[in-house]
Amino acid sequence: MNTAIPASRDNARFDPHGLIIGQGEFTYRVNTQWNKMTASQLPIENCHDLAFDSQGRIIMVSDHPQNNIIIYNKDGKLIDAWGGQFPGAHAIKINHENGEDFLYVVDCGWVINRQWTPTNGLERVIPQTGFIAKLTLTGQVVYTISHPQTIGVYQPNQAFRPTDIAIADNGDLYITDGYGSDYVLQYDSNGQFIRYWGGHDNLDTRLNLQNTHGIAIDKRLVSSSHTDASPTLLISSRAEHALKQYSLSGDYLNTISVPGAYIGGPVFKGEHFFAPVCWSHINGTNADNSGFISVFDKHNQVVANLGGAQPEYVNGELQPMHTSWDVFRHCHGLCIDDDDNIYVGQWNANQSFPIQLVRV
Repeated sequence: MNTAIPASRDNARFDPHGLIIGQGEFTYRVNTQWNKMTASQLPIENCHDLAFDSQGRIIMVSDHPQNNIIIYNKDGKLIDAWGGQFPGAHAIKINHENGEDFLYVVDCGWVINRQWTPTNGLERVIPQTGFIAKLTLTGQVVYTISHPQTIGVYQPNQAFRPTDIAIADNGDLYITDGYGSDYVLQYDSNGQFIRYWGGHDNLDTRLNLQNTHGIAIDKRLVSSSHTDASPTLLISSRAEHALKQYSLSGDYLNTISVPGAYIGGPVFKGEHFFAPVCWSHINGTNADNSGFISVFDKHNQVVANLGGAQPEYVNGELQPMHTSWDVFRHCHGLCIDDDDNIYVGQWNANQSFPIQLVRV
């Protein structure tokens, strides 16, 4: 493990039942044994993302060529595993439409190199074009969204490697091309293109997105009875250590700076949202095995870092955040149950299964 910062237990403690992490009201007991399987029983590569369906089951996407979709009950018991058609499975959303759940799977286009060995010098993963698929819960394909060059939006030499998707109440889809050309693309509920914005070469740098890794729709003001409020998009610009806010039609609104944190897309819970941090910025680089989870309040200020150092504001400015080396390697995706417990999937974590954080 990287030791650029000495191991610190200032933000973690042990009790008879295990490690407690977090700060303030956001403290959690770490349950590394939530999953009842091992990698030898159920091969996985990266646990990229998780979501609840309407039956209370947790559905996870993995980029292993044998198991793309893995379904658990809330107690960590395996229900089903299937799929090899998403070699770059990276994100999942579940949307309830006309009485039925549908899976939206984002394949980012990074695939395991079948020729790779630890000694032959080849890259372990190789890039290709990604895509998005809408599926039934049993895996039947409804439609797919492919490279935007097929509809004249991208040039053939522009990379399309999508990373995440958000779904509005009217069914519109918002897709981040975070490993490709850094645009956000909007489609209607039938997969018909509407508009796009972003990219990483705008003269107005506020409009740029750099490794736009995650996206979600923020309805908190609407839910709190602000009659003139509208939902907005909250989008990670991970390489800029920032989250950027846009209208649903792509107008730039605001930037939330999170210095030191390579932050992913938000997951909303009540007035708060939780965002996985893949790396901490330490000694001038994104340090391996330095992930944590940031918790933001209704004012978009960080109130806790789970597995990270306590957030600090000086004169209203958030100070650089980093891991406290307690639990995680690279936090990538998460979901939250009705009891406020968190289920965390990780990238590049030795084929480890999700970790459960039990709210204390």
